[in-house]
Amino acid sequence: MASPRCHRAGWFYSYRCCGNPDPEAALVVTTQRGTPLRESQRESSGVPRRWFALPFGEGRGTIFAANKGHERSASVERSAPMAGLASRSRFQVEAASQILGIFAVLALSFLIELSVLGNLRHDRDQAKLAMEFRSALANAVALVGPLDDSNKPVAAGTPVAILEMSRLQLREVVVEGTSSRTLMSGPGHRRDTPLPGQVGNSVIVGRRATYGGPFKSIDQLRAGDQITVITGQGKSSFAVLRVRHAGDPLPPPLSRGQGRLTLVTADGPPLRPTDVLRVDAALVSTAQSRPAQLPSQVLPAADALMAGDSSALLDVVGWSVLLVAGSIIMVWTRFRVGFWQAWIIGLPVLVVLALAAFDDIAAMLPNLL
Repeated sequence: MASPRCHRAGWFYSYRCCGNPDPEAALVVTTQRGTPLRESQRESSGVPRRWFALPFGEGRGTIFAANKGHERSASVERSAPMAGLASRSRFQVEAASQILGIFAVLALSFLIELSVLGNLRHDRDQAKLAMEFRSALANAVALVGPLDDSNKPVAAGTPVAILEMSRLQLREVVVEGTSSRTLMSGPGHRRDTPLPGQVGNSVIVGRRATYGGPFKSIDQLRAGDQITVITGQGKSSFAVLRVRHAGDPLPPPLSRGQGRLTLVTADGPPLRPTDVLRVDAALVSTAQSRPAQLPSQVLPAADALMAGDSSALLDVVGWSVLLVAGSIIMVWTRFRVGFWQAWIIGLPVLVVLALAAFDDIAAMLPNLL
């Protein structure tokens, strides 16, 4: 049997047993690791040839030709340019897949933060706020105005009322302030309006979809539905007038001594708000007196409707730097140590950093989401 000859053709190598047309000739091709090579049948100038592809990372292969007990062998080697090209291609593919995997983890973490963890945070904060407000009511120290005992504005997040809507099976503790971070804990009372039950128009703002979405169904309220609010001045009852979308006529001005409650949230599809939705309700119980109100000019910009909390920007930058550094280390570990080691070590760290960063990023999103 003639000696085998090998012919380079890019990444492929052809083999032909010259002068040996015996179809019973057996052919086995392996790499230096013993891995069988992929074979394809081709014809060149009318002569059948058998082609073999060296896999990524393999620079050498060995051909064994056996016929009637006689064996011959010949080595095939990938040329240096071809080997370098294959190595670079493999590195690029694996690096890209690692980066895409990291982005997938970050995207999933963001969704978990806005939905599952956000809802858990809302429920936890509501339980804590309910205990705090009940204690304040029992000790007759619940706040009834925008200023505390030190004559300073009430701290954002302080519980000031309990809101109940029987039609929606809703019971929420209302906190002071309407910034995006404050509304993560529950509906917020707009600081430049009276508390519910007092003379004037009180405004309570709540999220539509994220962090429990307490106001996700207020568009289902109908005229005449009852709303109850408990404050430090007692229980007040309201009757829904109507649901008001952008462009609808405004309710008539209040007469002297009357009260009204306006509930506000995002309008449109969840997480894609198109405008603001309002529910107007008239006070049907006795109106309570109100102390002096804060002027609208002193409200922080973050308390405006559909505003984000820009104070979280510095924290977001810090977390982002840590996330980028963690991702780079994870990719480096992938190529230096191994695939599974990189993910087992890096995944928990990456998720913790991502959730911490997304908590601040969520605070920068519109407060009615």
